[in-house]
Amino acid sequence: MIFTKAKMNKGIIQILLILLTLVVIIPFYMIVVNSFKDVNGAAQFKLTLPSEWKFENYITVFNSGKIVLGYANSLIISLGALLVINVFSSLASFSIQRNNTRLTNMIYYLFILGLVMPVALIPTIKLMMGLHIHNTYHGMMMFYGAVLTPFTVFLMTGFMRAIPRELDESAIIEGCDAVRLFCSIIVPLMQPVIITGSLLTIINVWNDFTGPFYLLTDGSKWTVTVSVYKFAGQYNSNWNLIFADILMIISPVLLLYFFLQKYIVEGMTAGALKG
Repeated sequence: MIFTKAKMNKGIIQILLILLTLVVIIPFYMIVVNSFKDVNGAAQFKLTLPSEWKFENYITVFNSGKIVLGYANSLIISLGALLVINVFSSLASFSIQRNNTRLTNMIYYLFILGLVMPVALIPTIKLMMGLHIHNTYHGMMMFYGAVLTPFTVFLMTGFMRAIPRELDESAIIEGCDAVRLFCSIIVPLMQPVIITGSLLTIINVWNDFTGPFYLLTDGSKWTVTVSVYKFAGQYNSNWNLIFADILMIISPVLLLYFFLQKYIVEGMTAGALKG
């Protein structure tokens, strides 16, 4: 009876996992097949294969969607945000975990609060205009730094708890100052969680549409995700080109995740279990 109940529970879990997988796979499949159809065929959002494969959709998107410029802008903003987030998050997690005072604990809880607070775009735009960083690359880097740093601090602080304090004490006895301790000992030990945080940061920044659309008014600075807007109009949308553009946008992220997914799982698991 117990064996039968265990098998039933396992079967239910497998069915749920299959359904969740289909929720992800079916929309992705629809995007792929419709990206090779003509305008009328793609507008029907059907899952059938195209009667005539329109490979020229990708050529049209590449030529008229300014994909190369969008890739360059996305890369600049992603790498800049990555540098800001990793530097400040690693320093903050090191200070919070090692000091462990009432002040650092309160700062940590403020970071946790940042995980659940929504982004208010209108006050953000006004603040960035007041600081003269609106419609700039470094303004976008600072914006993503403010949005994504709380999660990275949460991740790194959990990982930091697994690093023994005895290493700090031994280094200090040997005459190592705080800066050298952090750069030469702590940072190399944090490489797994730094890689995880970096991948998650790049994925989030690269896939974001709302931030660049509202915070960058100069079209030459738009990221690759905003290029979708070029093929969508108020009264008419070229869905075949939109689907092709979406695939070209997410392809680098999919490849990055495919080859480095083990680091994401290892970093997330280490931060959770060791914390």
